[in-house]
Amino acid sequence: MPNAEKCPEDVSSSPYRQDSRRRARVLQLIATSFLLYATVSFYYLASFYDRTTAANAYEKAQECAIRNLHSDLSFLDPAVPIAADEFLERRDRLARALAASGVDAFVLEPGYTFQYYGNISQTDWEPWEPEERPFLMVVLPIITSSGKVSAKTAFLSPHFEEGRVRMLGIPSREEELDIVIWEEHWNPYETLLNSRLFNGRSARLMVDEEIRDFIVRGLDLAGFQTFGLNPEVELVRQQKSPAEVELLRVVNTGTVVAVRAMRPCLVPGLTEDEVTEILNSALLSINFGLFFNIVLFEEHGALPHGGFVTGWKKLTPESMVVIDVGAHYLGYSSDICRSFFIDPPKPRGPIALGFILQLLGKVPKEQEALHADPELRAEKLKVWDIVLDAQSAAAAAFRPNNTAASVDIAARKVIEDEGYGYGFTHRLGHGIGIKAHESPYLNKWNKDVILQPGMTFTNEPGIYLENRFGVRHEDIYLVKESGDAELLTGRRATGPYDP
Repeated sequence: MPNAEKCPEDVSSSPYRQDSRRRARVLQLIATSFLLYATVSFYYLASFYDRTTAANAYEKAQECAIRNLHSDLSFLDPAVPIAADEFLERRDRLARALAASGVDAFVLEPGYTFQYYGNISQTDWEPWEPEERPFLMVVLPIITSSGKVSAKTAFLSPHFEEGRVRMLGIPSREEELDIVIWEEHWNPYETLLNSRLFNGRSARLMVDEEIRDFIVRGLDLAGFQTFGLNPEVELVRQQKSPAEVELLRVVNTGTVVAVRAMRPCLVPGLTEDEVTEILNSALLSINFGLFFNIVLFEEHGALPHGGFVTGWKKLTPESMVVIDVGAHYLGYSSDICRSFFIDPPKPRGPIALGFILQLLGKVPKEQEALHADPELRAEKLKVWDIVLDAQSAAAAAFRPNNTAASVDIAARKVIEDEGYGYGFTHRLGHGIGIKAHESPYLNKWNKDVILQPGMTFTNEPGIYLENRFGVRHEDIYLVKESGDAELLTGRRATGPYDP
């Protein structure tokens, strides 16, 4: 029938279906928007998490290192400044060496040697820069009729500085220092020659290795005869007193303890420069004076002193870290090196966040180690052990009457036998005292220097594989009268996670 009415169900069902479809589209749009919002939010949350973690890592590591270090400061207990009488005894020993060498006097200016004999450093005298006006210490051997030799100490000083010289507190047997003064319009070297010390005599002067050339030339032109150091005079400073040994023990043990205290605080993402500052803060917190601090990661560690041209590289769980650091305490130096890995990091965020980060393609930092090269890691561990064995061989060679060369050769042989001789690119070590680098020097050609009791040395073999990594272990040893050398750094490294 053409005019028949539509069924009521047909009329009512069409709007219902349209409304359902509309609601479905709205819900779908809401769900899509929510998912998009959640994705973007989690992405920014993850980015914020990374930025916050990086920002806090440095401060947390710094606080952690200082806290760990201060948990036990017993290594500082033996620290006692050098007594005034010891400076006088040093000058007497120097005088005996001068007399035996047929030298009339020893001449030096403010610096490390002046600090050794007079307790005045370069910065104590001129904190800004070395002064062009000569201020000299002159040590003369005085021989009594009985043959006893003692030191007479005098000083050459600008007249206007005389009062300051007397206020420096330089140890002296006399109530007043013996000072030869010179005016600005005088020749200071001729003044010294014509003084009561030499009475115009063309004396034989031994000059310190740190004295500046223009002073030596001035002495020569005035009529003195100048000579460089000889082994007898060098030996005075090379053989350490018991008080010096204790100070070397304190500052070197403390520096090692500071590195060990810091290591468990380090986390991935820190840069070499940041680790340098963290260690500096720890050392300053125990009143150690900063000297040098070289922090190297991975291939940078193949540059033994690369810390002066690096600093930006970031730490990872697989980084071989090389830290060569020295500090000063009560006038004495440390110089130690440790090579190590940091601890594998633990998850630092909620499990859900870590899951979402993986969904977004952001690998959590604690999983970065999973991507390491196992062969490279195995070689790092192998090299670490070889260098430790080389250090052990050298330690066994620190005995009286051995040559300086023999100690280097002992370590070098271990490394060469393992096929890494090409990677040991520097000498084994050097003397250490008020300076980090003092004579004698341990290299395979130094066959003339004979080890004697009281000498202190660094023992620092290393292997450096260019563009890959480096490993160096450095500790301080004291040559004893007999038996094994004494370790002055507390204890040696035992493993790459226990340096």
